[in-house]
Amino acid sequence: MKQLIFVLNGPNLNMLGKREPGIYGASTLSDIEALCRAEAEKLGAGIEFRQSNHEGDLVSWIQEAGEKNAAVLINPAAYTHTSIALHDAIRAAAVTLVEVHLSNIHARESFRHHSYVSPLAKGVICGFGVDGYVMGLRALVKAAAPQ
Repeated sequence: MKQLIFVLNGPNLNMLGKREPGIYGASTLSDIEALCRAEAEKLGAGIEFRQSNHEGDLVSWIQEAGEKNAAVLINPAAYTHTSIALHDAIRAAAVTLVEVHLSNIHARESFRHHSYVSPLAKGVICGFGVDGYVMGLRALVKAAAPQ
C-alpha cells in the first residue's frame, strides 16, 4: 500500500515568488507542489498538497491525516510561533510529522526561534529553501519503512 503524506502549508505561502524573494526564494507554491509530486512519485508515495491562510483549515487537515493514517510534512509558516491549536491537533492526531521552513528561522527575528510544532515533530528542516520539502518527504518515507 502506498504511503500517504499530507503536505500542508500555512499562511502567506500562497505569496511565494512575490513575497520577500531574498528570504523565501523565487519559487512559487505551485513550483514546490510540482517538486513534491515528482519526488513522491519517485518514492512511491501519494501526497495531498494543500495551503491555507486559516488556522482551522490546517487543524482539520491534520485531523484528517490522522484518520487516514497519513504522515504530515508541514510548513506552518507564522503559525509555527503562535498556534497552540496546531500543537494540540498534532498531538491528538498522533501523526508522524516533519516540520519544514524555507528560511533558517533560528537566524531570523527572535520571535521566530520558538516553535509550538517542533516538540511533536520527528524532525525539523529549515534554511534549505525548496530542497527542504524534498528532504522532508524522504525522511517521512524512510521513517515509515519497516526496519
